[in-house]
Amino acid sequence: MATNTTKIGLGAVLLLLSSVLILSTGVQGVNLPVIGATVAALGLAAGALLVGTSDEGRPV
Repeated sequence: MATNTTKIGLGAVLLLLSSVLILSTGVQGVNLPVIGATVAALGLAAGALLVGTSDEGRPV
């Protein structure tokens, strides 16, 4: 079974950037606007989907 490294790389970048966006606003005490939180949550979902479907087998 081959693994799609492009999907893993893009998914990892999306997960990292979205996590940093959400966590950095909490640490600095800055309120994250609703649109920013929405984009970050969608980034986390898209990153998890890309990493989860990077293998040719059935996604779990």
